[in-house]
Amino acid sequence: MSTYIKQLTNQLAAHPKRLFLIDGLGAFLTAFMLSVVLSNFESNFGMPLKTLYFLSFLAGFFCIYSFCCYFFVSSNWRPFLKAIAVANTLYCCLTLGLVFYYYQNLTLLGMVYFLGEIGIVMGLVVVELICCKN
Repeated sequence: MSTYIKQLTNQLAAHPKRLFLIDGLGAFLTAFMLSVVLSNFESNFGMPLKTLYFLSFLAGFFCIYSFCCYFFVSSNWRPFLKAIAVANTLYCCLTLGLVFYYYQNLTLLGMVYFLGEIGIVMGLVVVELICCKN
């Protein structure tokens, strides 16, 4: 593991509330992008509107969960962080499945958006799981 990632995970493990805040902000951004931006430009991305709203609903739920953890969890934070890491992983698996299912409909911009989102969220999952082990 690179020195930078070790330093980052050690710093975040020392202040786990920051991870919940980062996760909550990311989930909020995802929900906003899906429900406002992508839904208004559906033809530019190719993902059906109902699917965008469903993914947005899930991201909104994760946002609320992470912000609640940020504000209310002070000790014994590991199970809560593991839960959001698992939820994020399942969200990425669902999104990837939808990318395969709607592959014929997706534009290049849609593919780039959804695969980029999966990459970013899975990067966060790795950091969350590393922090849970520290």
